Amino acid sequence: MNITLLVSSMGSGGAERVAATLVNAWSERGDDVTLIATYSRKRPCFYALSEKVRFIHLADRVGKRRGGVVGYIERQLALRTLIRESRADVVVSFLYNVNVASVLATMGQRVPLIVCEHNDPSADGRSAFWKLATRLAYPHADAVTVLTENVVEPFRAMVPGVRHMTVLPNPLPPELFSQPAPAASVDGRLRLVSFGRLHPQKNYGLLIDAFASVAQRFAHWDLTIWGEGAERALLQARIDELGLKDRVFMPGVTNEPWLEMRRAQAFAMSSRFEGFGLALAESMALGVPAVAVDCPSGPRDITRDGQDALLVPPNDREALADALARLLGDEALRGELARKGAQSIRERYAASAILRIWDDLFARIGACTGNAEQPASMSMGSHQRQVL
Repeated sequence: MNITLLVSSMGSGGAERVAATLVNAWSERGDDVTLIATYSRKRPCFYALSEKVRFIHLADRVGKRRGGVVGYIERQLALRTLIRESRADVVVSFLYNVNVASVLATMGQRVPLIVCEHNDPSADGRSAFWKLATRLAYPHADAVTVLTENVVEPFRAMVPGVRHMTVLPNPLPPELFSQPAPAASVDGRLRLVSFGRLHPQKNYGLLIDAFASVAQRFAHWDLTIWGEGAERALLQARIDELGLKDRVFMPGVTNEPWLEMRRAQAFAMSSRFEGFGLALAESMALGVPAVAVDCPSGPRDITRDGQDALLVPPNDREALADALARLLGDEALRGELARKGAQSIRERYAASAILRIWDDLFARIGACTGNAEQPASMSMGSHQRQVL
């Protein structure tokens, strides 16, 4: 099967990590895969890609970078040409700005299009322009995917007229499951970790304040927040104000997140909203016990309503502090959550299981898989979409 996947860039974000996992898995099983980074500036790929994946920067096809309407039209025409040249059996697009561009670029081309939402659209704060753009564009895609079940109804209300909507969780790469067990502390210090951009969405001020509430009781524990972003100065000022500069650390982005997870004894997520909560799922898969805020959306699905991790109400400092105290102070609880979480995540989110859902979706929208006859009712002619 010939699959083309579009994403804005291949930086260090969660959607980019999922893109790398998918294109690697598809290419390794024998699919012909093209990955196109649509961002107007050329940037290196943060995650390792199989040598079988064709990786193309749209910027290489556009020439001189222009802003405004002229630049957007040039990029759209270049993207349209790339999609046609890829001779794709199906196009998959990540993130709402790229999704809208993909709808425009594939109109009139005989290729099914799947657009993928990687946040909760009702909670991620997208502008009125992008809400309108997705409302107009998404009904012209052959399918829309969301990451969790509780996003479906709010999203249908936001974007009526979507042809097919599928809950399609993020896959975890096979190499994650072959990682060694979490390492014991070698210096006597125990580590609570979190991973994500230093951005208001991640609500790290809440996590820092909650940790400050219990730091004196658990003097052998430290908090490390891995990531980079616009809130660094604000968060560092809060750490200094609380007198925790020797207990709370922000080392920046790491190229080895799984290694840092395995070095930790607990994981915390404090987000205001998520699309899925990939770092939470990865830490649990590695056997790191976790506490997470029950934000929209992802943590409730990942933790099975809190059965496999501690789940606390959104934006509640006292509740998060209480959960941290339970987790940091109870080694037996940490062991139980580590075992249950790892087993549950590995059963539900292994790449092999998620690829089967993708294959079912490909068949349902009439994408040519090369392995089975296409249903007559879903002939490729049905994908000749009309221009708005």
